[in-house]
Amino acid sequence: MLSKNQIKNIRALSLKKERDEQGLFVAEGEKLVSDLLPFFTCRSLLVTRDWANKHTTPKTIDYEIIDGLEDMKKVSSLTTPTPVLAVFQKPQIELDFSKLQKELILILDEIQNPGNLGTIIRIADWFGIKHIICSLNTADVYNSKTVQATMGALARVNVHYVDLIKFLEAYSKLDLPVYGTFLNGDNLYTTSLSRVGAIVLGNEGSGISNEVGKFVSSRIVIPNYPSNSKTSESLNVAVAAAIVCAEFRRLG
Repeated sequence: MLSKNQIKNIRALSLKKERDEQGLFVAEGEKLVSDLLPFFTCRSLLVTRDWANKHTTPKTIDYEIIDGLEDMKKVSSLTTPTPVLAVFQKPQIELDFSKLQKELILILDEIQNPGNLGTIIRIADWFGIKHIICSLNTADVYNSKTVQATMGALARVNVHYVDLIKFLEAYSKLDLPVYGTFLNGDNLYTTSLSRVGAIVLGNEGSGISNEVGKFVSSRIVIPNYPSNSKTSESLNVAVAAAIVCAEFRRLG
């Protein structure tokens, strides 16, 4: 049975302040936890008795068996709790500019929705993008909704939080193209795209800010169909990320 202290400590990690102070985050679900275990230091692993009786848990990891899903509900952030929950240590990720010179990266300008962020990380993983640069006001990568939405991609994509203007000032000195998604940009499918450089994705409501937009060297848009017809005002930012990344990789 979980102690009151355990419940209190795990539930506290639903707050960014606590995650930052303790350097910990929570992941739930058998597949997600198993995907993250080889890459992150596990501080606590909880499994239900029924799950433990049916599965083999890695011998190198200490785990605690709890009675059942009713106990798991006390610490889970999910509407329907799973039989596996882990508390991981947040990694210390250094930003190495020398590596960015040869890669395609994503830059996120104040993405607010944790689910969108998690999906973008998953998309980056699919298309072999190893680095995502986030503004300081972008949703927290270790928010439980973000972690769940990455579906394990968090293990393979490095997410960096920076002062975006200072970063772009330094990045511009690399003389690499910076693409940005705008409603008034050039057609994505007819624009010359580079194998390396940066793709900027803007806030769900207001898009790319004016300050960040000054560093964009090529404005692109995903055209609707038929051209100039009345359609939805815009695409979800994660959907847009998938389309743009697919086009870059198709040509590169």
